[in-house]
Amino acid sequence: MSYALITGASKGIGKAIAEELALRKHHLLLVSRSKELLLAESRRLENEHQIKVDFFAIDLSLPGSPKKVIDWCNEKNYGVNILVNNAGYGLSGPFEKYTGDDYLNMMQVNMAVPVELTALFLPMLKKESGAHILNVASTAAYQAVPLLSVYSATKSFVLSFSRGLSQELKGTPVSVTCVSPGGTDTEFVVRAQIGKKGLDMARKFNMSPESVARIAVNAMFAGKPERVTGFLNKLGVFSTWLLPKTLVERTAMKIYK
Repeated sequence: MSYALITGASKGIGKAIAEELALRKHHLLLVSRSKELLLAESRRLENEHQIKVDFFAIDLSLPGSPKKVIDWCNEKNYGVNILVNNAGYGLSGPFEKYTGDDYLNMMQVNMAVPVELTALFLPMLKKESGAHILNVASTAAYQAVPLLSVYSATKSFVLSFSRGLSQELKGTPVSVTCVSPGGTDTEFVVRAQIGKKGLDMARKFNMSPESVARIAVNAMFAGKPERVTGFLNKLGVFSTWLLPKTLVERTAMKIYK
């Protein structure tokens, strides 16, 4: 029996991806920090969808956490054929607002964890007749975003890593998809401490986590290497390619001031 393993699965897009996969009768392994939320969500998914669900509560910002995740899977004899690297968060505001440790913790979750989990699980995924890696980036990956400078850089890393790995794994049983959502109705803006102007803009264009998850999962199963969610987000990404970078970046900074 094979499972889909999803990080950041207790809230937001990760929770919605778990629901989308459950609707398709995939067994699930949920990974996140909150044991209480994971327990409640696991029981709900099992009862509503008649699938197998287990969870592992861990803080992925701590060194060595990805190794603990795969050790748990091996101890439980769980095979994984879908790896969803969704866990991540942002920090907004002037660069000096946060300490170096604040940024390193975010970089650990957003960049190091997806790479390490992929390295650890890839041998297992290659043993499957068909397997998938789904990495969650952001439309911020396509440009520098002043006042979200480090966050946008981490998502550029995820996008570039996904593109390269997708090419490397051509001809293997493993596909790699990177999905880039724009504004989504999650708690991201709270943790990132987005200002009022950014919040107002987000409310106008937010997509639901369920819509993002459906697009992401469809793209993954179709073997698409890259997908931006929503027409307006695609238009925004196109504009970052078309317009001068300084103009795009100054406009972005005005939104997040």
